[in-house]
Amino acid sequence: MTAVAYAALWLFVFSVPWERVIVITDVAIVTRATGALALGLALLAVIISGRFRRWRPFHLLALMFVLCAGVGVMTLGLPVIPKKFWTYTQLLLVLWMIWELAVSRKRVTGLFVAYVLGAYVAAVATIMVYVTQGGSLRRFAAAGGDPNDLAMTIALALPMAWYLGMTLRQPLVRWICRGFLPIGLLVLGLTGSRGGMLAGLVGMLIVPLSMTRLSPGRLATGIVMLVLSGTLAVYLVPEQTVERLATTGQEVEDLSLGGRFKLWRAGLIAFVEKPILGYGTSGFKTAVTPQLGIRAQVAHNSFLSVLVEQGLLGFVLYTAMFLSVFWAVLRLPRPERRFALVLLGTLTVTMLPLTWEDQKQVWFVMAALVGLAAAPDLMFAAAPAQTSRPYQPYRAGSPAMASRPREPWTGRPVGRYRP
Repeated sequence: MTAVAYAALWLFVFSVPWERVIVITDVAIVTRATGALALGLALLAVIISGRFRRWRPFHLLALMFVLCAGVGVMTLGLPVIPKKFWTYTQLLLVLWMIWELAVSRKRVTGLFVAYVLGAYVAAVATIMVYVTQGGSLRRFAAAGGDPNDLAMTIALALPMAWYLGMTLRQPLVRWICRGFLPIGLLVLGLTGSRGGMLAGLVGMLIVPLSMTRLSPGRLATGIVMLVLSGTLAVYLVPEQTVERLATTGQEVEDLSLGGRFKLWRAGLIAFVEKPILGYGTSGFKTAVTPQLGIRAQVAHNSFLSVLVEQGLLGFVLYTAMFLSVFWAVLRLPRPERRFALVLLGTLTVTMLPLTWEDQKQVWFVMAALVGLAAAPDLMFAAAPAQTSRPYQPYRAGSPAMASRPREPWTGRPVGRYRP
């Protein structure tokens, strides 16, 4: 039953990157359906097995943050419970499903594969928009979605695709993940998102950080894919989109960034007036109205949005979730640790120009990294070798040589063998 529930969870993660492609009455119907199916099967699997996996500090902090958001809603006496609070509650259930069902490295990386494949769908749909409407649009996104959201979704998939393309043992899936690099970088350019470009650069740090661990064949493959990616971007990204991306430095110097600095200043002024509990979930627009005189504005910064809406208490809990993920991945073996830190850094950059604190991509990445850090096979690989007996090298053909786990990047045995 657990395997069936995991398959439903895999479908949910697969649908996350392209959830806005199919929308009915402003509802992402695909993720709603797959999420409900995964939750029902996960509950059934837990009831049948009678096993409830012990939570880590990250999960407790997430629960406390959602409770804090709920207390803020009740304290302020809002007439209607904001939709954003129900989203937080659903995201907490997503964290629980990933923790209960993805209990090994293979299952966690399987969810990363699902995300990359879902990003493929969004990327191909965007390329189709470019092919059919290239002459009339300056920025491109699948199904008329937000180019900034799409760019950040693609940027998160880039380090996943590189890691999977260099570590997976299944040749077909490995090459599919490698093939996402040129497509993803091309679509990242087509969105014209300056924040997405910066996030993509952070995500691609995985390339130089992992090259020393690659075999010659995989190193050559990686170089070819990067050259192909650059070639496609140079020849296919429209000139007007390139000109927009080139204005990033000027926008920073002018303290503009599309009007975001004005919003951030108004948000900080509002925070000073209610620093402890904030203005309540979805209260940022109300908070900045006295300074800006408008209501149709979000924070365009996830951390500032949490600070204004949930106050210092909620902000501390939310940032503590990130710190707990950071602390957890530090115990991973070096290759996985570098991948996890790059992915976490990319996630942080994606949240700086967007109001993404309640997005599925954010909570999925954090939950998956915590699950990766808790995978028993990786915990064994990261454990320090015993020193009570002298080191004895492997002997070719020995049982120890055959049974010892190997590094996914190079195929070499993990650690040293001490009988």
